[in-house]
Amino acid sequence: MMHIAQRLALSFLLCFALTAQAQSPSPQVKFVTNAGEFVVELYPDKTPKTVENFLGYVRDGHYNGTLFHRVINNFMIQGGGYDTKYNEKNTRAPIKHEGAEAKANGALHNTVGTLSMARTNNPHSATAQFFINVKDNDFLDHQSPTPQGWGYVAFGKVISGMDVINRIKALPTGPGGPFPTDVPQTPVVIQSATLVK
Repeated sequence: MMHIAQRLALSFLLCFALTAQAQSPSPQVKFVTNAGEFVVELYPDKTPKTVENFLGYVRDGHYNGTLFHRVINNFMIQGGGYDTKYNEKNTRAPIKHEGAEAKANGALHNTVGTLSMARTNNPHSATAQFFINVKDNDFLDHQSPTPQGWGYVAFGKVISGMDVINRIKALPTGPGGPFPTDVPQTPVVIQSATLVK
């Protein structure tokens, strides 16, 4: 028969395990490209809806076989929306911009290596496309809910493989598919994006 002290210790351990499970570590996604591999860490404590949206596309295999179709050295690299023939991939409904909430939660800034959602002029239009900042782009941070102030929601960061990002940003660019400029002349293909943690 279990001693009272042992029962208390077991209860404490179960409680601790459940708490640790509830506070799971930040998810990480590994990207394998034909230019190399990199890993990003995501921060649901700051931008829960944005992270869940992104992970939904990862789980669905949406990013597999897509291009980094827009590369601007000294600014950012953008991908996740077009296949290797420049066909735009189908997406789910857009998500609500989390800039104000993220700011209240200690938002990430658009600094080197951070991952943000791409969108149109409509602040609530982000779906699957994302970009990785290759310089500090603080002017992209959320300032206010105005046409010029919405900014772009940073929701993750490259934690390994930044050398791969730097190789991609330096590639010669030009026209490609429907785009007149900024397309890497050597296509950069995301072969897989998988949740690793």
